[in-house]
Amino acid sequence: MKEMLIEEFNALEIQGLRVNDLNLLNGSYVNLEYTLTNGQSVKLLEDNRVYWGNQIEIPDSDRCYGIVADDKYLLVCEYGCNGDKPQIVLYKRR
Repeated sequence: MKEMLIEEFNALEIQGLRVNDLNLLNGSYVNLEYTLTNGQSVKLLEDNRVYWGNQIEIPDSDRCYGIVADDKYLLVCEYGCNGDKPQIVLYKRR
């Protein structure tokens, strides 16, 4: 599954996102809270699950991509230092 997810992330062709490896991550560690355009705050993941994911530095930026996946969804977000001001780049059903 790990190799298939790496291929799926790279096929998204998001500028500056090149995935070489994924790690198993606890949901409570990667479940960031996002502010939607209507002002509502939402968490997209479950704290008690384990996900495949990684953090990838965005070239020429002080922000990073956070990528997370399971058997149902791919999530790509962008955030600053320590998860500051996270923004959803892509949330997609697999």
